[in-house]
Amino acid sequence: MSKARPVDLPAPDLPALEHALKRWLAAQPTSDQAHDVGHIERVVVSCKQLAKQENASLEVVVPAAWLHDCVSLPKNHPQRAQASSLAAERAAQVLLELGYPKALLPEVQHAIRAHSFSAGIPCETIEAKILQDADRLDALGAIGIARCLQVSCALKRPLYHPIDPLCETRQPDDSLAAIDHFHTKLFSLSEKMNTESGKAEGERRTQYMREFLHQLGSEINAGEA
Repeated sequence: MSKARPVDLPAPDLPALEHALKRWLAAQPTSDQAHDVGHIERVVVSCKQLAKQENASLEVVVPAAWLHDCVSLPKNHPQRAQASSLAAERAAQVLLELGYPKALLPEVQHAIRAHSFSAGIPCETIEAKILQDADRLDALGAIGIARCLQVSCALKRPLYHPIDPLCETRQPDDSLAAIDHFHTKLFSLSEKMNTESGKAEGERRTQYMREFLHQLGSEINAGEA
């Protein structure tokens, strides 16, 4: 569970803080459409829902959600695994400038550092677990499919490999095609959720993705009869 906030520490004004963070993010340049403000806003909404269900601190998880990708590096960037740590440092600077309580910064920074799949940092608080689940949920379902295709287009990768497009017999390799990424990472995310509510939603979204692949396969093979 999260640490209790000291009774003499004033609670941050979350509505005002969120308004300021949204304005700050809107002013930041982005070249990664899969990690744009829309992604951030969806993760914030999921975090709030999960936090209420898991009795977590909104004072920590909300600013962490708004700033979890304030430093975002492309999937093929050599420092990709350090992106969440760089974001945590930047987040602390931004929050201090906005008057956020310094005593809460370590929890916010840990949540940001640990949320990343590629960082491999264990989640030690419920807020970190919630942020990780919320971020992973946005990689699943209809929006997850769309974001996967956005990333693959940016990396100039085709939708599917001409040989065994759905990876039924060959080993998937997401450096070759977008659909392969479903098998190398996305289909395993629901099993790795930290919270029961996150796992249930993850399984629902994963099933939608499997149905999408079934339909895609029927359309690919439509002319082979």
